[in-house]
Amino acid sequence: MTSTPVHIWRLLKWARVLARHGALRGIENDRNAPAPVKRLCRIARLGARQSPEPDYAGAFQEIGPAAIKLGQALATRPDLVGEIPARNLLSLQDSLPPVPFAAIRTQIESTFGRPIDTLFASIEEDPVGAASIAQVHRAVTLDGRQVAVKVLRPGIREQFTRDVDTYEWAAAHLEALGGEATRLRPRAVIANLKRWTLREFDLRREAASASELSDAMKGIEDYRVPAIDWDRTNGSVLTLEWIDGIKMSNLGALREAGYDLPALARRLVLTFLTQAISCGFFHADMHQGNLFVQGGAGRHTTIVAIDFGIMGRINRQARLWLAEILYGLTTGNYRRVAEIHFEAQYVPSYHTVEEFATALRAVGEPMRGKAVSELSVGQMLDGLFAITRDFDMAVQPHLLLLQKTMVMVEGLATALDPKINMWDVSAPFVKGWIRDELGPEAVIVDRLREDVDTLLRLPALVRRIEESFPAKGGAPEQAPLPDVDIIWARKRESNHWGGYALAAILGGTAAWALTYWTLLA
Repeated sequence: MTSTPVHIWRLLKWARVLARHGALRGIENDRNAPAPVKRLCRIARLGARQSPEPDYAGAFQEIGPAAIKLGQALATRPDLVGEIPARNLLSLQDSLPPVPFAAIRTQIESTFGRPIDTLFASIEEDPVGAASIAQVHRAVTLDGRQVAVKVLRPGIREQFTRDVDTYEWAAAHLEALGGEATRLRPRAVIANLKRWTLREFDLRREAASASELSDAMKGIEDYRVPAIDWDRTNGSVLTLEWIDGIKMSNLGALREAGYDLPALARRLVLTFLTQAISCGFFHADMHQGNLFVQGGAGRHTTIVAIDFGIMGRINRQARLWLAEILYGLTTGNYRRVAEIHFEAQYVPSYHTVEEFATALRAVGEPMRGKAVSELSVGQMLDGLFAITRDFDMAVQPHLLLLQKTMVMVEGLATALDPKINMWDVSAPFVKGWIRDELGPEAVIVDRLREDVDTLLRLPALVRRIEESFPAKGGAPEQAPLPDVDIIWARKRESNHWGGYALAAILGGTAAWALTYWTLLA
């Protein structure tokens, strides 16, 4: 178990990096930031040469892999970090210098327990991509197939575990301050980050996610997932079909190949909606580097996705509420949108539906009928976040990945077609899905399924009391959070508080001295 002084030392080191990039000013100037946090920021930046313009993405990139993942999560939380930092963090690149191929070879051979030449006829030593958790090499199998081989960075699990341990400690202390810090649920944010990233460390899980998404999208002709080579895949190595196509980020090449970019933008949006709303299982890392386009002028155009380490999942009830919220905002039915928030228990019952509907109108009306170039989904999310504080809405961690992906999809679609109207593209799809899911036929089928299921469970229901299973709304139950010993909670029971304060002061002094002498050297 990591000791308190170690946590403090790590936080001060990271805070010094943030200070040099000018990334602590926003916290100090935020009227909602807790006073103890502001004081710690002032201590951390003592003597630091600060960048004139805050560079949050640069700071997180310098701190390391776990910070990159945290920064990507915080990019979806303008309510927590502010609009400007969130926008800056969207530019955060999940990339690091590559690991030498000798270490990659050792990783492959040790995990499979045999020489690399018994797996691949050849493998390129220079990676085609190097991210914070893994890097990818192009290879040829013994039977001549072109494949991509994704290999975990050696030691990355241990490094991430150490850093996240301190994130959990810091989040627990922040939440213990109460008030706004409690409403924003930083512990749940870190818990979700930990859960998402730990899944990325098991490449078999990523392979399974790719396979599941492929099955879910099998009926969609213009979307494809690379085939998995299961014989050359384990927890640390993932081998899949090599994709020859044009990256969606290469707009010049797409135009030269004759692609209809506005049509491609609409297809991208509808593909995302199909995954999120129809399937309830979606690719949650849809940045430009993870999407390819195959086909061309006069040929069938296909979007091919790669990198399935981060996937989102939404249950059916939450999808119904989400679809109704999106449709209500596009059609101006703010009363229904407000009612859904209360039905899902996103808004405490001591507020009124009428007041919440009015607040939603203030967010939705400026968006309707305008292109993304004028107003956007991202701005709508910012507006929704702004009213959550007024209505005491707790953060819904299960929707964070969806919010992040929506912002990514919007950015990609806008790059392809600056005039695209996300509402106009989304509304027919959402309306059709709601009709299919909530129409008379669907209601009858659901009722029959529910009644038959109830009859089958009748013996068990007789022995239970219905009230012992209260409705939980649209949010799934939060997984248990780790116990963290809050140091100022012990202040009342022990006289050791001074020791922790001294540790913090000494740690801050040491960090300042380290920075000072580094600059002199």
